[in-house]
Amino acid sequence: MRYLLAMATMLETRRLLLREMTEADAGHLFALNQNPKVTRYIVGEPPLTTREQALAVLRERVFPQYALGLGRWACIEKRSGDFIGWCGVKHLPEDGEYDLGYRFFEQHWGQGYATEAASAVCDFARQHLSGKRVVGKAMRDNRASRRVLEKIGLVFEGDVESEGCQLAVYVLAA
Repeated sequence: MRYLLAMATMLETRRLLLREMTEADAGHLFALNQNPKVTRYIVGEPPLTTREQALAVLRERVFPQYALGLGRWACIEKRSGDFIGWCGVKHLPEDGEYDLGYRFFEQHWGQGYATEAASAVCDFARQHLSGKRVVGKAMRDNRASRRVLEKIGLVFEGDVESEGCQLAVYVLAA
């Protein structure tokens, strides 16, 4: 999973570089979505069954967000150079809001990477999306993700139903 950085770094944390994904990341995205534990709490996204589907997701949903100066960014562990997941904020025009999301390979869970990356993305959102509604949503049962949202300072707003699932909605305070 080693990846040499070809894109400019969007954000940097103590242990991570966050950069725009490239077509070369389709294999990482595909591999990330093969673990049922990783995809267990995902709503509204069909499972990826091929690398080509992952490439289509990048082209159709991820890359267009980069033109807005935001998006889902690859999280690269500085020490190893490995792609360990993604984190970022994307615009949801149908909802009039910006969605904070993250997903990491299971072997990197419990090490604070999601909190570290999401915190940096929230700082970015405060600077670049001032006055915009930025939310993080997690299934009610996804305690780990909800804890990340709480630790980075998002405020619980309430529950909504989406595709038969109860989601906890957190809002980024200014």
